[in-house]
Amino acid sequence: MRPFTWPARVYWEDTDGGGIVYHANYLRFLERARTEWLRALGVSQGTLAGEAGVLFTVVSLSVAYRRPARLDDALEVSCEPERAGRASLRFRQCIRRGEEMLLEAEVRVACIDAQSLRPWGLPQFLLAALPA
Repeated sequence: MRPFTWPARVYWEDTDGGGIVYHANYLRFLERARTEWLRALGVSQGTLAGEAGVLFTVVSLSVAYRRPARLDDALEVSCEPERAGRASLRFRQCIRRGEEMLLEAEVRVACIDAQSLRPWGLPQFLLAALPA
């Protein structure tokens, strides 16, 4: 199975004074790719929160910065989900500029109840979308 990919562009707001993406802003690209992965499955974060009462929260993150992204770069952000537990997913994510690897990350998210903020089992539609 090919990873989900989402195209992104580096804007001025993403960079420091030197036109290089500020380290914390890479996390925004990763978050947006995970959100777009959900959207590609036909579900929005708002619908999950409002109708299903489910939220996702990052519980761990490991990032390896390989090369800097710069102002106006066209990026490709990938997202490969796998089940990590009854109520969590692990995403292997990369940010590339063409063939050049800029960042590799592993992000673990927990599925939680929107009211109690306690762990909640992954929705069935997500389980069906994950690799066997």
